[in-house]
Amino acid sequence: MNSSENDHLKIKTAKLSLYIGLIIFVVKVTAYLLTNSSAIFSDAAESVIHILATGMVLFSILLSSRPPDKSHLYGHGNVEYFSAGVEGLLILIAAITIIYYASRDLILGSQPNQLDIGTLLIAVSGIINLALGYYIVLKGKQTNSLALVADGKHILTDSYTSIGVVIGLIIVLFTDIYVIDPIIAIFVALNIIFTGYKLVRESISGLMMETDDNLLEKITNSLIRARKDYHIDIHQLRFWKSANNVFIDFHLTLPFFFNIKQSHEIEEEISEQLSKDIENSQIRTHFDYCEPFLCKYCNYEPCEVRQDTFTISTDWNKNKLLSEPIKN
Repeated sequence: MNSSENDHLKIKTAKLSLYIGLIIFVVKVTAYLLTNSSAIFSDAAESVIHILATGMVLFSILLSSRPPDKSHLYGHGNVEYFSAGVEGLLILIAAITIIYYASRDLILGSQPNQLDIGTLLIAVSGIINLALGYYIVLKGKQTNSLALVADGKHILTDSYTSIGVVIGLIIVLFTDIYVIDPIIAIFVALNIIFTGYKLVRESISGLMMETDDNLLEKITNSLIRARKDYHIDIHQLRFWKSANNVFIDFHLTLPFFFNIKQSHEIEEEISEQLSKDIENSQIRTHFDYCEPFLCKYCNYEPCEVRQDTFTISTDWNKNKLLSEPIKN
């Protein structure tokens, strides 16, 4: 899938989430107006946040798909981290709102109406959201979109909320213990807080460029596959993600007699291997020249200026790639 197809799929998925979210919201508001249930109110409140958040997701995807410009040389992909963080904050606000109104009903008392119809409407909403959430998370991972994955997880949380609400309302229907209704709403809110926290945490990790261990493992294995006997030392690997792009740079030590043309060809070979293993990767290589003390680390047999025999083999593991160059 090329970049244009990837962006088109992300936009299409975000629009689907928004349209279905609007329909689900109408259904839940109808259920709340019919029942005056605190639990259903908590479910409907989360749907409001879902619509606002999905609108922001769509905006962030449209912005992140724009090509780099003079003001944003690496593109606009980091807006997706911002979007996920805002969605997490909105979820936390929804949870606080739910706890406030549920606590009020718990203290003052309330008696919901027509719970049979309300329960049915919420059950249907939950099933639709469950399917939609899994679909959006799948497409988010497929397109490397944190914003879509965050939106999908939010929708899944919404569906779990609906399932919990339905179970609670069924208990109320059969027992007439109405205090259960606001208690369910409070438990729903606590679950929402956990999801909101995780989204904010992921957003901060992305914006602060926290090391992605899984991506580091992929880069390490790819560089090992690209390794040649004249690659004397590799060090100071740095990488970061922006939307579906991965930017990679590192230092590579070569024999001092290699010319610029050879260095350029070596970079192209490594870039080709990384592109096979990591989609949308872009590399920049800083070439260092070897010194006599590095001969014992060099396995390049055609070398005619060797001053020491090859005796030390270095593993290109994660720690080696991130480390400083070999010192004398």
